[in-house]
Amino acid sequence: MPEIAINTSTVFSVLPFVKGDTGGGFQGPSIDEFFPGPIFFAGTPFELNRIMLIRLLVVVVLFLVLVVGTRNLKIVPTRAQVVLELVFGFVRNGIVIGTLGEKNGKRFMGVLMTIFFVTLGMNLTGTIPGLQIAGTSVIGIPLLMSVIAFVLFIYAGIKQHGLWYFKNALILPGLNPAMAIFLAVLELLSTFIVRPVTLTLRLLMNMVAGHMLLALCFLATNFFFFTVLANGNAIGLLGIGTFAFGIAFTALELFVAALQAYVFTILTAIYIQMALAEEH
Repeated sequence: MPEIAINTSTVFSVLPFVKGDTGGGFQGPSIDEFFPGPIFFAGTPFELNRIMLIRLLVVVVLFLVLVVGTRNLKIVPTRAQVVLELVFGFVRNGIVIGTLGEKNGKRFMGVLMTIFFVTLGMNLTGTIPGLQIAGTSVIGIPLLMSVIAFVLFIYAGIKQHGLWYFKNALILPGLNPAMAIFLAVLELLSTFIVRPVTLTLRLLMNMVAGHMLLALCFLATNFFFFTVLANGNAIGLLGIGTFAFGIAFTALELFVAALQAYVFTILTAIYIQMALAEEH
């Protein structure tokens, strides 16, 4: 996406209530923000940029919260322990056990818990001041977790049915050969191609759109307050509105971050459940 350049001296000159010069042009958010330059180990296979550092930070924080934070659990829980237990209980009972049942839920509990908390942690960094970009807003992490989900439901199907899983998933009994082949192609696309692609793109696009929206609001606020209003233009008061929208969209982005972690995890659990029960 190219940078948005607005000649404000031309735009504001048509407004009779605006006086003076704006002092410069507005530079909107750019797609280049998702491809920052290297910070450490430039030119090596271990090159780290801002987004990679954010991802590493999320891993460290998750380790501290989920391992160190649960090491000394008390019978009378602290507030932090109550929050952790509520979140763990929601994922365990509301997503994993609620979808796969007790027996299969325990089998896949660890990996589904990991998917949920990694997705949630990576998503939330898009709303944290100083970080302000989600670790899932570049395709690497969404694609990796989609591959994990893909491998999980294929593993579950083969473990349950052997190689007959693929026949059960693709071939509907009782159809004439032409229709059976046609539907098999559709099932192949739907089950083994569309599922991982939609998992990847749904998460990625939500995080990209959220970042662009927040960046636009707060860059506009900065421009109106510190460029337009500072140069004596009353239109700079619009910064109050863009700031209010930025706060509102931040709250929305927090909700979307949690929702996308939930959606990704429960869809993975549903795909596993379908593979386990895949018989026509």
